[in-house]
Amino acid sequence: MIENEGSMAAGAKPLVMVAAGGTGGHLFPAEALSAALSKRDVSTVLATDNRAAKFGEHFKSLYVVPSATVRGRDPISLMRTGATLAYGVAKAVMLMRRVRPSVVVGFGGYPSVPPVLAASLQNIPTVLHEQNAVMGRANKFLASRVSAIATGFAGVTDKDKALAIKTTCIGNPLRPAVIEAAKAPYEPVQPNGPLRLLVFGGSQGARIMADIVPAAVAKLEPHLQMRLKITQQTREEDIPRVREIYAKAQVAAEIAPFFNDLPARIAASHLVVSRSGAGTVSELSAIGRPGILVPLPNALDQDQAANALVLEKAGGAIRLLQRDFTPDRLAAEIDVLAADSGRLSAMSQAAKGIGVLDAAERLADLVLRTVSVKS
Repeated sequence: MIENEGSMAAGAKPLVMVAAGGTGGHLFPAEALSAALSKRDVSTVLATDNRAAKFGEHFKSLYVVPSATVRGRDPISLMRTGATLAYGVAKAVMLMRRVRPSVVVGFGGYPSVPPVLAASLQNIPTVLHEQNAVMGRANKFLASRVSAIATGFAGVTDKDKALAIKTTCIGNPLRPAVIEAAKAPYEPVQPNGPLRLLVFGGSQGARIMADIVPAAVAKLEPHLQMRLKITQQTREEDIPRVREIYAKAQVAAEIAPFFNDLPARIAASHLVVSRSGAGTVSELSAIGRPGILVPLPNALDQDQAANALVLEKAGGAIRLLQRDFTPDRLAAEIDVLAADSGRLSAMSQAAKGIGVLDAAERLADLVLRTVSVKS
């Protein structure tokens, strides 16, 4: 740890602390902001939980702050969570005094609560970034306490005037690989030509994709099966059965538990079947690819359903709730789209129309303006 690294002499660059939950959905935009600020010779440090230790290379320093997620609603669970968060706030207060950041930027998730709350208690400027089309619980708790709010989608705070007045819709900061992939134009499907289908679902969605997509493909007519070129992210334990179904249908398929070049694969696809996390929807929009989106069900905030609705309303995706995501329904959707190259191209153009490529730069501008106003 670096003592007093945020102290500023006259004319010195500010130090930005980003606080984020330990998942890619929160950390990828934090990384993108760090890269945008680095171009301006502004250093960033990361405050997070133990899960995110591997992300430390993207920041000047990494600080682990105790936190807990609200899981159980019984009194004992709530007391334990509250005690852990209180301890995290106390540790974060000491961290602020030692590091002295010029501004703290929260990206959601309960690990962002102690640093952002500690900063606001010490009158340090604070900014929230909400990636989803509805505000998550951690950000809802912090929203009234921060200096400024940035959102990935429009209308997130419209129902609350006090929050709306300090909200700027800037989009979701994107990784450099996504910016690069967005340069590739959509390649229309040729009559009787290959149809490249990309399937992924994230850690909470890969199982249902393994259950439904191969079964749907097996129901397609042989002439369409022959056209398909499938790339599918599948859990290790599901690979044998998924591979067997595709082999039996004589469908060309590349199957793996993880693809480290996913943005490039999105760009190479004609159609994507996936969950609808904020990052996924933003990347599909930025790159401009049609999607069949299946929101994660039973989420308290229903954030994925709201995200998918944004792209559906724009005309860039078909939203299927999980209860409707059956092999028969998916096979029917693929069959219709495969026969209508013009519709796929129009969906691609519609998705691209709401994509935001410079969100990281916009957020960097907002963060630095917040520091200037406070000083």
